[in-house]
Amino acid sequence: MAPIYMSPAQGFSDEKATTDVYADLHHHSQPSERPAKLKRNVGIALCSGLGLVLLCFLGRNPHIRACGTAARESFHELLPASLYGAAAGAVCPQTKAIAPQKNGAFLDSLEADYATKEFKLKAYESLGGAIRVPTVSYDDLSPPGQDDRWEIFADLHVYLEKRFPLVHKHLRKTHVNKYALVYHWQGSNDELKPILLTAHQDVVPVEPLTLEQWQHPPFSGYYDGEYIWGRGSCDDKPGLIGQLTAVEELLRIGFTPTRSVVLAYGIDEERGGVSGATAIRDYLLPTYGEQGFSILIDEGGGYDVKDQVIVSSPAVAEKGSFNARFEVSAPGGHSSVPPAHTSIGILAAVIKQLEDNPHVPHLNRSGIYYSLLQCQATHDPGLDPHLRTLITHSRKSDKALHALEAELARTDRRFGALAGTTQAVDIVRGGVKTNALPERAEAIVNHRIDVHSSVAALQARIKSVVGPVVERLGLDLDAFGEKVERGGSKGLLRISDAFGTALEPAPVTPLGEGGPFELLSGTIIGVLGASNRTGYDKKTFIAPGMSTGNTDTKHYWKLTKHIFRYGHVNSADSFNGAHTVNEALRAEGFIEVIRFFTWVILNADESPLLE
Repeated sequence: MAPIYMSPAQGFSDEKATTDVYADLHHHSQPSERPAKLKRNVGIALCSGLGLVLLCFLGRNPHIRACGTAARESFHELLPASLYGAAAGAVCPQTKAIAPQKNGAFLDSLEADYATKEFKLKAYESLGGAIRVPTVSYDDLSPPGQDDRWEIFADLHVYLEKRFPLVHKHLRKTHVNKYALVYHWQGSNDELKPILLTAHQDVVPVEPLTLEQWQHPPFSGYYDGEYIWGRGSCDDKPGLIGQLTAVEELLRIGFTPTRSVVLAYGIDEERGGVSGATAIRDYLLPTYGEQGFSILIDEGGGYDVKDQVIVSSPAVAEKGSFNARFEVSAPGGHSSVPPAHTSIGILAAVIKQLEDNPHVPHLNRSGIYYSLLQCQATHDPGLDPHLRTLITHSRKSDKALHALEAELARTDRRFGALAGTTQAVDIVRGGVKTNALPERAEAIVNHRIDVHSSVAALQARIKSVVGPVVERLGLDLDAFGEKVERGGSKGLLRISDAFGTALEPAPVTPLGEGGPFELLSGTIIGVLGASNRTGYDKKTFIAPGMSTGNTDTKHYWKLTKHIFRYGHVNSADSFNGAHTVNEALRAEGFIEVIRFFTWVILNADESPLLE
């Protein structure tokens, strides 16, 4: 999985694109009003600064929680709306921290345990041991039971049974399609919809040529005193082991749920969930029914600790996916008498046409990415003032919106991926012999479809873009079953769904007041506010994000409309990212993952915000 939270550019080196916008904005300011406003603003700022110092001083009192937790709530209540952001609630509404009340004693007990060196070392080893079982999923795997490479998952299951004995004693475990796992923890009230926590057991392969580049072997699970090393340490064994650890510890101290909890663990998320998530879906749907879960939390977004705030971005949307196969067929023959364009040359012209006409990204005011920008402009004091001005005024000014698009396109290479459909030519094949004209050549182009688009719209655009090449080279065309033939053609271009895996953009998770989003947001704010890690004594705000890749949740749309892709990992706790050399997770960050899932289970158990 790719990270979810994306920060916009933090500075301007060229203000030309924004000059006209600023001129329009400043035109509305009356010069005679500025001195009075300046005096008022300076006075308010001085008073507020003194008040903040006083609150933080009081927050250090042992009878009051640390400054930035309970003191933070009082500070927000006292702060004038004009300073905190008059439109903050309307533009990017935030909730307060949510902590368990009825289950508060259980949380207090576990928070104390989680802070001990003994527990931490045990948790680090739990994750390290899981990493040492190389549960690699390969793209060419045959179904479970027909390919010996699946058997490593049985070794992981043995490890989990030994490491989490209470989970396997008290929860009902079901093997789905042999190696996928579903655990059911029965609650006392069947009227309440269960919560569903998911993760995946598999990891991507390690490129053998990179082995010497690893600081520690890729499946060592080595803890060096700061990081836990190895493939899967970031994606997604912290989710798997973090959830099981939280449940194991809750069982240990005698917690019994009112609301049922279901855990589901796929086996091939890294190749699309073909054998795992699909089988889990087909098991859960008849067992629990459509819309049978109150909330689903899977891997995905995390949080970012900045200078003045912590921003957390649970992904509430996911782009679609489409692999287009471009296959050119042309007459063969001896290379000594070639045509003007071989099948490979024709294919090259098609690829060039595609790359010369990329999808143009746009900000959509109703979009998730746009709302994320608004949240940053509203709640992040460290955001570049120029960028904040553009974001704020783009709400009503088309000129500011276009200037914002231009600035993000210029300064943030991820803008295209976040604000539009992308295309990437990933596979090319053609030719068998140097003296034989290639009769066939093909390319596969991966598309990630914008949340405001569709598979059909993408297919129509592809047909339109390649049309001039087809016309110029005199080709027959078969585009997604629609044929255009011409007499005496010099070849055939066939465009199709490469693997039959076209995926529409995911339904956007509801974000209205109340409900599961409020519960998740309040839980995130609560668990970060109660953390004792250095640098965490800051305001946390929630900025809903979007996944540019796809998770197993693409198979779970019918289970609940309240799907959140969020793993609660600090971006700074990853040593070098996932799916690459030196994948490693800071160990203290893994403790935060365990804390998060503990809070989720306890909060969900007693919250009226869930069905």
